Amino acid sequence: MTVVPGDRIEFADLPGRASGDPLEAADSSSSVRIVRLARGAQRMAHRHPLSEEVIYVERGSGAVYLDGSFHPVAPGDVIHIPPGAAHATVPDPGEEMVLIAFFPHPQLAKNHEETDIDVMAVATDD
Repeated sequence: MTVVPGDRIEFADLPGRASGDPLEAADSSSSVRIVRLARGAQRMAHRHPLSEEVIYVERGSGAVYLDGSFHPVAPGDVIHIPPGAAHATVPDPGEEMVLIAFFPHPQLAKNHEETDIDVMAVATDD
């Protein structure tokens, strides 16, 4: 069993988000991320080619971009992202979001690809 106190999770700054890996040092066949999002001028989509992703919206409202379409989300929602699908979550204006993302893959660094899709530009094109 592994228990990681919330105040010991280190967050890395990634494009448009801060991401914490509470199981980084654990010997696990899955991984989890806690992601903090604030709305910005740019938010790039990314994909996970080796596994699906399941996201729980803990705080804040916004929309999930998934392969060209936006879907509104709010606290308590659960989102399933298929393997390889380009996606990003964008908070509503003035909102900060906290997401908990689960992956049935042990090393997210090997299962993460940034794309050249700026979802904020796609959102303003509509």
